[in-house]
Amino acid sequence: MTATDIQIEPEFLEVLQTVHDPEIPVLSLLDMGVVRSARRNGNIAEIKISPTYSGCPAMDVMADDIRLAFKEKGIEAKVQLVLSPAWTTDWITSRGREALEKYGIAAPLQPEADKEALLGNKKLVQCPQCGSLNTQLVSQFGSTACKALFQCRDCQEPFDYFKCLK
Repeated sequence: MTATDIQIEPEFLEVLQTVHDPEIPVLSLLDMGVVRSARRNGNIAEIKISPTYSGCPAMDVMADDIRLAFKEKGIEAKVQLVLSPAWTTDWITSRGREALEKYGIAAPLQPEADKEALLGNKKLVQCPQCGSLNTQLVSQFGSTACKALFQCRDCQEPFDYFKCLK
């Protein structure tokens, strides 16, 4: 399954665009790529979501927020957690990647570059504040398990880097 494999009925797009990732509020769940499908079954919206990693503590909040957003539109929603295929950072939309950067979180690199950056072998993670590549890994884990903490040596600002997950 790829990002283009999602199946969302057009009538549900507007509602889902209003539901934001509880850990990264500038991203809708659609831009994060966790919504895999949204279909009408009679009077019920059936929504399938995938966690960014197994055990993600935000999934219950996401499901509750989806149900609430649909309830506000007078639609009952059932949310199902889907584990396969596993979520990948490839599913983050280009709009989502841009929103991450504007928010101060470096967007994920490709797998090999990610490994080089997280092992400290190459300076590949760009500072979202000033654009410098003169950055250093501070910790393998940032504000959440799916992020690493970096610091820019030029502007001195710390920032999260969203790890590549494939």
